[in-house]
Amino acid sequence: MNVMIRHLDQTATLAASARLGELLADAVAGGASVGFDPGLAAAAAATWWRESVAARVGTGAVTLLAAEVDSTLVGTVQLVRPSFPNGRRRAEVAKLLVHSTFRRKGVARALMKNVEEVARADGRVLLVLDTETGSGAKNLYDELGWLVAGVIPDFALDTDGRLHATTVMYRRLR
Repeated sequence: MNVMIRHLDQTATLAASARLGELLADAVAGGASVGFDPGLAAAAAATWWRESVAARVGTGAVTLLAAEVDSTLVGTVQLVRPSFPNGRRRAEVAKLLVHSTFRRKGVARALMKNVEEVARADGRVLLVLDTETGSGAKNLYDELGWLVAGVIPDFALDTDGRLHATTVMYRRLR
């Protein structure tokens, strides 16, 4: 399987919002704790991409990377830049999403490798993220060399209605 990673600018984000909405709805339906309530409809998720993410991509506050297989968008990740001047050396990795039919096929790894390359090219020396403790994503980040900064109990409300701990992680880019 050949995974192609590309940057989505504001126009491309708007154009892909329906597929991005399907991707986000699939993640939430699969139990991902990514900030949305259970039962998220793809149309509502597409609106979130159009109204929240596309504008931030347009200002440069967010770089949005998309993973495609055979020209089908199957995953995404965001590099979120802090808004304060003293934050220019760091960024947050957010919303790593891979469609359920493409998980465990190297898509997330390809996205993470590319988001780190973008961060380096942007002059970032530190990346941070948070992920549900004990999740498959946490295991992936461990394998990729991310380090644990700490664990916060009862941080995430999962789609099953239970509170879960989140693990805050970081990676130095040198």
